[in-house]
Amino acid sequence: MPAPTRLAWLDALRGIGALAVVAEHLLTWAVPWLRPTFINLGMFGVLVFFLVSGYIIPVSLERRGDVRGFWISRFFRLYPLYAGVIVIVLALSFWLPVRPEVPRDPSAVAAHATMLLDVVGAGGVVNTMWTLSYEMVFYLMVTALFVTGVRVGRGLLSLAFAVAAMAAGLALANAPLAGPWLSWVSLVLFAAGLACVLTGVFRTAGAAVLGVMALGLLLTASPTPWFGAAILAVMFAGTAVHQWERGTGSLWPALAAGALVALTPVWALDAGWWWVQPDVWISTIALAVATFAGLMALRGRRLPGVLVWFGVISYSLYLLHLPILTVVIAITGDLRWAPAALQLGVSLLCLVLVVLASWLTYRLLERPMQALGRRLTSAGQDRGQLGNPGPVAVEQ
Repeated sequence: MPAPTRLAWLDALRGIGALAVVAEHLLTWAVPWLRPTFINLGMFGVLVFFLVSGYIIPVSLERRGDVRGFWISRFFRLYPLYAGVIVIVLALSFWLPVRPEVPRDPSAVAAHATMLLDVVGAGGVVNTMWTLSYEMVFYLMVTALFVTGVRVGRGLLSLAFAVAAMAAGLALANAPLAGPWLSWVSLVLFAAGLACVLTGVFRTAGAAVLGVMALGLLLTASPTPWFGAAILAVMFAGTAVHQWERGTGSLWPALAAGALVALTPVWALDAGWWWVQPDVWISTIALAVATFAGLMALRGRRLPGVLVWFGVISYSLYLLHLPILTVVIAITGDLRWAPAALQLGVSLLCLVLVVLASWLTYRLLERPMQALGRRLTSAGQDRGQLGNPGPVAVEQ
C-alpha cells in the first residue's frame, strides 16, 4: 500500500469537498450575500468527493485482493456514523419534523438500510445522504467487475456512462420506475448478493446480481436518470485517471466523458433547477476538475496539515453539519434579513459547533469502528476464511 504521505492529497481533496458542502448550506441559510452563484459550492464539493472515490476505491479493492475484507471495511467505515445520525434526527423529530421527502411507511427503513436512497426514489432523513446512494452503486459495480475478473478497459466506462447520461437526458423526463416496492426488492437483492460475496458461496453470481441491480436502479429508478449516469461517469473518470497515472490506460476517455457530462444539461429534458443551467454547471465541473488536477500535481509535496485534517473528519463534517445547522436556525430564526454582524456571528458559531462535533464523532465513533473492522478482517485472514480474490491476479 502507498505510504500515508502519498495519500495526503486525497485527504486534502476530501477536506475541500466537505468544507464546500458545509459552506453551501451555511451561506444559503445564514449569509446569503456571501454565497456565489456562478458555481454551486455544494455540487463542486460532491463532484470532488466522487472523483476521489473513483480514483481510490477500485485500486483499494485490487490491492487488498479480498472482496470480503473490502466490504467489512466499507461497512464499518460508513454505517456506524450513518446510523448514529439517523438516530439523532429521529430523536429530534418531536421538535424538528423529518423531511417530507422521507417516505412515511416501512419502505423508508428498507431504503436507508441499503443506502440506495436516491436510486430507489426515497429521501434520506438528512438531505446530504443522497450522495451515498451513488457511492453504494459504485461500490456494487466495482465489486462485480472485480469478482468477474474485469481489470482492463474500465476507464472506458466513464465514457459509456457519459453517453448513457446524454441519451437519458434526451429520452427521459423522469424515472420510468417508481414506488415503495423498489426499496424492498433492492433490500432483498442487496442482502442476498452481499451474503454471497461475504461467504464465498456463489460469489460470482451474487456480485453480478448486485452490479446489474445497481445499474438498473441507476438508469430506471433514480429521480433524474441522466444525472445519475453523469455521476457514475465522473466516478469512473477518476478510475480512468488512476489507470492513466499507472500507465495501464488512456486519459482520453475521462476527458471525453467530462465534456459530454458538462454539455448534457444543454439538451436534457429534465434540467430545470438553477445549478444545472449550462453556465453554472460547466463552471462547477471545471472548478472540480481543476481542483482535483491541482492537488494531484502537488501530491509529492507537503500540504497544509489543517486541510488534511479536515479530510480525515470529512465524513462526519458531511453528515453532521445539516442537523446542527437545522437546530441553530430553529433557535435563531431565519437570518437572511438579519443584520450582517448577527449573520456572521451565528455562522461562526455554527462552524465551530460543526467542526467540534465532527472531531468528537470521528474520535469516539468513526475511528474505533474502523479499527474494529480491521481487526475483524485480520481475524478472518488468520482463520483462513477469506475467499479467492478473483480469477485474475491483483495488479501491482
